[in-house]
Amino acid sequence: METYVDAIGVDTEATTTMAKQSKKKLKVMVAMDESKNSFYALEWAVEHLRDVISAEPETDQAGGLLTLVHVHPTYLQYIYPSGGTASAVYATDSVPESMKKAREESTAKLFTRSLEICRGKMVKTETMILEGDPKEMICQAVEQTHVDLLVVGSRGLGMIKRAFLGSVSDYCAQHAKCPILIVRPPRETSTSSSTKEHKSN
Repeated sequence: METYVDAIGVDTEATTTMAKQSKKKLKVMVAMDESKNSFYALEWAVEHLRDVISAEPETDQAGGLLTLVHVHPTYLQYIYPSGGTASAVYATDSVPESMKKAREESTAKLFTRSLEICRGKMVKTETMILEGDPKEMICQAVEQTHVDLLVVGSRGLGMIKRAFLGSVSDYCAQHAKCPILIVRPPRETSTSSSTKEHKSN
């Protein structure tokens, strides 16, 4: 089951139902990358799903679990022949040390920012780093950890890009073994749109 919510933050039927079942705390997974839409989806989840994932000290009720998952795409290294027009040749799937270090630093920054969003919300949070195709690895993680809900941000790809590149949210909606909540990014106001149009003229 997939559910869409937009930026104005109105609860959908799915999240409202879960909020009513407050006695049962849920395991929620949020797919993270460096995009602003990904962080917006996390902010939305922490704010609107807090009734089903946060602990309640006053009633001694333990909270659920919020899992932040980030997937490193598999790195492929190629050798490009000098001169001529020959195609690149695959060399190795090992990650060069410099790139590996840069990737680790980037991931550390991503999780530091993500955990800051979760801080103070009485939510037990864990992080997960995987490697492979993001779409497939997220779905595998959902199945292996038995989460109750997957939250992903909508990247807002155009029709052509979606046709060629596919969409993580689309793929997960079809293959994830749990309900999925796709959070759409904030929409620009008509004022900001008209301002941009005026500047372009």
